[in-house]
Amino acid sequence: MVRARYWYRVKDVGIAQRLERDLPLCVHKTFLGAHALPPEYAGQPDNYSTTFVSICYPLLLQNPLVDSVDVFCEKIAFSNEQTRRVFTAPSDLGLPVRLHADQLSDSGGASLAAEFAALSADHLEYTNAAGAKKLGAAGTVAVLLPGAFYYLGETTRPPVKAFREYGVDIAVATDMNPGSSPMESILLALNMACILFALTPEEAFEASL
Repeated sequence: MVRARYWYRVKDVGIAQRLERDLPLCVHKTFLGAHALPPEYAGQPDNYSTTFVSICYPLLLQNPLVDSVDVFCEKIAFSNEQTRRVFTAPSDLGLPVRLHADQLSDSGGASLAAEFAALSADHLEYTNAAGAKKLGAAGTVAVLLPGAFYYLGETTRPPVKAFREYGVDIAVATDMNPGSSPMESILLALNMACILFALTPEEAFEASL
């Protein structure tokens, strides 16, 4: 199975559709249009989040072109309020959401992901126990990304013990991208999750399925 998680432009989604049509692949298409601000919206995240909803969603949802919508909720990206604005429209229409949350600070991203019953929440290094409990109750999968953790030189680790305590399902992924995790090997990611995040080999194996 191939999971095409990151699509920044509406026209790029057509590439994933052609892959699914022409090759024997299962492609999950997530639109991460609210990851970073385009140059023309520098310093205007509030304006961009409003424009994103008014322009992108009519194109994405009328077909529909994607299976879910993702946002990077963090102090260097989009606030909780802006993320909530981006999430409201697809949630109202039954389109699932995902969230990049609590990577660099405890911003309440895990709780926000749970509020919208997100399919998954990525990173979660700074998630607190209350956020972990809400993820478990919402059935949101915690996606651990040890490649990004290592490459960025982070030291605060995801609360794996709290995830276990509150029954949060855990997944591990490469977060393959040239900026913060230039890693293609899922086996390496699983190994790093065991070494850096103290997952057991059994947990890592289950997290890869």
